[in-house]
Amino acid sequence: MAYAPPVHEPRWRRMPEERPRQILEAAFHTFSESGLANARLEQIARRAGVSKATIYLYFPNKEELFREVVRQTVGDAIDESERTLKGETATEDLLQFMQAQWQFIRSATFPSLHRWVIAELPAFPDLAEFYSREVIGRGQRILRSILERGVDRGEFRRIDPTVAARMLMALFVTHGAWYHRPTLCSSISGRSDQQLLEEIKEFYLNAIRRAPSARATGSHP
Repeated sequence: MAYAPPVHEPRWRRMPEERPRQILEAAFHTFSESGLANARLEQIARRAGVSKATIYLYFPNKEELFREVVRQTVGDAIDESERTLKGETATEDLLQFMQAQWQFIRSATFPSLHRWVIAELPAFPDLAEFYSREVIGRGQRILRSILERGVDRGEFRRIDPTVAARMLMALFVTHGAWYHRPTLCSSISGRSDQQLLEEIKEFYLNAIRRAPSARATGSHP
């Protein structure tokens, strides 16, 4: 998203209902560049091409503005996952979930969110609790439900779905951190993104699938 500096009038003419979206875009970039603690509403207003008073028409404070940024950047994607994960098998849904996660960790949004969680949110307990509930918690519940269904249907071996969900998310988050820091990722640069994803899929599925003999007999290992 590119932003041009103002000339002698607002950068764009827009309907009032477009203003919250423009404010949220400006807030995301300001939080990313300055950090949550140092970001100022004046900066956000200037970047959005509105007055500070206009921000207060939609958001009561900086913390609520941050919450809405998170809802718009991550919450909508989680909503989409909840709507679309309706495959015939748990394995199909798991692979679709992994594909969506792969796309997300390679997006320009991920580095900022990851940095906020690691470096910023510990200083804001209320926002940390919000992020844990609305992002981490919801994502974990979706994945856990897929794994539980796979166990119940005999697609996966008897596992603790909560632990298995955390393991998979840790795998993706770690790779996301590497992906956005090429010097850390140099050792796997010979593989394409899709090849890396296929290796992760194979690795994880081999870890949770039932043994062939168990699938054949219908017994749990």
